Amino acid sequence: MSNLHENQAVGVKRTVIRSIAALIGMFAFAFALVPLYDVFCRITGINGKVDATAQAIVHEEVDESRFVNVQFITRGSAGLPWRMSVEMRQMRVHPGQTAEVDFTFTNNSRVESWGRAVPSVSPSKATRHLRKVSCFCFEEQLLQGDERLTIPLVFQLARDLPEDINTITLVYTLYPVEQALRHTSLDNTRNNKKIARETI
Repeated sequence: MSNLHENQAVGVKRTVIRSIAALIGMFAFAFALVPLYDVFCRITGINGKVDATAQAIVHEEVDESRFVNVQFITRGSAGLPWRMSVEMRQMRVHPGQTAEVDFTFTNNSRVESWGRAVPSVSPSKATRHLRKVSCFCFEEQLLQGDERLTIPLVFQLARDLPEDINTITLVYTLYPVEQALRHTSLDNTRNNKKIARETI
C-alpha cells in the first residue's frame, strides 16, 4: 500500500513539475513573440512595418514614364503634447527618384519632453521598395517647452516598385519616449537640431 502511495506521490510531483515547466515555456514564448514578430515584419514588410535604419541612395535610372502618389499622414498621441505637421500632404514621385519633404514638430507645452515618430507604410508590400535615406523616425527627439523643430525626410522609391502600386501612404504616429531611453538619445537629438538649423 505504501508503494502505491509513493508511486502516486511521484506521479503527482512529476505532473506538477511538467505543468510548471509548460507554464514557464508558454510565458517565455509569449514574451519573445512581440520582438520576433517585429523582426519578421521588418524583414518581410508585412503589416507596413519599416526598418528604422538609414539606407543608401541607389543610383538607378529614373522611370519618368510613371508617377506614384506618395501621401503623408501625421497622428498625435494622447500622452505627448506635440503637434506634427508636414510641408505637403501628397507628392508625385517617379520610381528611382529621390525626394525630400519637411516635417515640423511643435511642443505645445511649456516643459521639455521626448517623443518619437513611428512610421508605417500602406500597402505593406511597398515597404521593401521605399528607401529612407534620412528620417527623424530613426531616433527619439527632444523638444524644449514651446519649441518648434523642422526636420526633412529624404526617401527614394525603388525602380522595381510593382506596377499595381500607384499610391503609397506613409503614416507617422507620435509616441512619448520612456525615461530609460532619453539619455541615450540626447547627443543624437542635438546633432539633428544642428543639421536642421544649418539647412534652414
